[in-house]
Amino acid sequence: MLGVLFSVIAGAAMSFQGVMNTRLGEKVGLYEANAFVQGTAFLLSLLALWVMGNGDLRALGQANKGYLLGGALGLLITVMVMLGLGQLRPVVAISVILISQLCVAALIDALGWLGTEPVPFHFTKFIGLALMIGGVLLFKLKS
Repeated sequence: MLGVLFSVIAGAAMSFQGVMNTRLGEKVGLYEANAFVQGTAFLLSLLALWVMGNGDLRALGQANKGYLLGGALGLLITVMVMLGLGQLRPVVAISVILISQLCVAALIDALGWLGTEPVPFHFTKFIGLALMIGGVLLFKLKS
């Protein structure tokens, strides 16, 4: 149950953050806002590491080198969310982002990418994705 709660909080925070970052970018510039957002996250991450960290940063050298690109993806995600929200209404942009996340997560699961155990992708999952995409298209037609 905690996983569901954490996921709900993350989803809500992502929606607020995307709009807040976009509005900040309108005032100070896209890349300036991104630098501020990422810099703030970096400083808070260092604080969290200092207070709660119990891992071993020296083990980074033993990690799969591809996994180290996760930080670079943070930059891509933040900038693309800001650009998407700048062009679309928040509900449409976030819906498209969520559907994209679900489609890629389904591929990761189905194909066993990134060290995950492959999970069959049944026809019902295709129907679910199609319904979500149809819902966003219907919502977009109204705006």
